Formats: sequence, structure tokens, C-alpha cells
Amino acid sequence: MLVIFDCDGVLVDSEILAAEAMSLLLARHEIHVGVPELLQFVGKKQADILAGVSALAQRPVPGAVTEELWPQTRALFAERLQPIEGVAEFIQSLADKRCVASSSHHERIRFSLEKTGLHSLFAPHIFSATEVKNGKPAPDLFLHAAARMEVAPASSIVIEDSTAGVAGAKAAGMKVIGFTGGAHSGAAMEARLKAAGADAIAASYAEVARIIEGWRA
Repeated sequence: MLVIFDCDGVLVDSEILAAEAMSLLLARHEIHVGVPELLQFVGKKQADILAGVSALAQRPVPGAVTEELWPQTRALFAERLQPIEGVAEFIQSLADKRCVASSSHHERIRFSLEKTGLHSLFAPHIFSATEVKNGKPAPDLFLHAAARMEVAPASSIVIEDSTAGVAGAKAAGMKVIGFTGGAHSGAAMEARLKAAGADAIAASYAEVARIIEGWRA
């Protein structure tokens, strides 16, 4: 069996920080989009997020935003990024194959995992949406990860915090746990993840462990 982890909001509690960084940067370019509005794009790759922001603002996002976004985000991550509670212990308890499949680019994934002490638990099995044609909610990244790990999609379990990620994993023919343990997960998140097709919902890694053991049995 293969367990595929999203990164942001599943391994590291980064979604609100990333939205804060983007909101601050956009404001410097006279585009005013708040953190709650940006959180609707959780799980999507950067190009798709910026396209969504452009639609919200009804104007093009300046090219400089693309260049400045990671440095702005990295600065906040360096100060405040934390791992999701209990995740390291859960990963260390897994006897199954495991990997990361994230919409973020490789530099951000590496920085996030190294900052939180998780990188060595996955390397070199870390996959980015930059490696495939279509980002989440397309199944491309999950199928790519399973192929690289030499495990059938039907024998893979995905842990995802976004509707885009859940939809992509289901389209890949995988079981999905919708994870609501991140700081960005509000009261309505569970319903949204279920509607997207999540097979189960977990608000902690203790619950994730129970779900996987139940499926294994």
C-alpha cells in the first residue's frame, strides 16, 4: 500500500500563512484580495491561483507577483511555519510506502519540510505539480506519484485538505481521507471535502491512523 500526503495543510500548517503572504503582496500591487477569499484556492497550483485572483480582481495580476510571491511566503514560513500536530509520529509509525504529492513547487516543498523537520521522512519521494501537465483537481499528479512509487492507484490512500485534491485523488481511482486538522479548516470544510468525494474525514493523525487500520482490516 502507498500513502500519499499533500504538503500544505496536511504535513505543514501553511495555508493561512501562504494566503497572508499573497494578500500582502497583492496589496502592494493595488490588488486587494483578503485571506478568506484566497483560501478558496487551497490545493491548486500557483498559476491556477493567480488566474483565480485575476478573475476576482477583474484585472491581470502583474508578472512581478509571480517573482515576488515565494520570497514573501518564505519569509513568513521562516518565522511561523509549524508541522501539523502528530504528523511526524504518524509517519514514523507507517510500515507502508509513502510520498508527498503537492501543488507547490519543489523549492517551497523542500523549505517547508526542512523547516518542520519532515524532509528526511520522505526524500527522495517528493512530487510536485510542476512535473505534470494538469494540476489538481486533475488526477495527473497522483497518477504520476503512484507510477513513480510502483504502486497501483487502487492500492493508494491520499490524505488531502482541499476539495481540488480530493477530487483529483478520486479521479485517479484512489481512496481519500479528507483532513481537517489545519488551522485554515473551518466548520464547513468537512462537508465540502465529503461533497468532493472523500471516503473518510479526519481532524487529527490519531483519526487518520484509525481509518487506515480499519481499511486495512
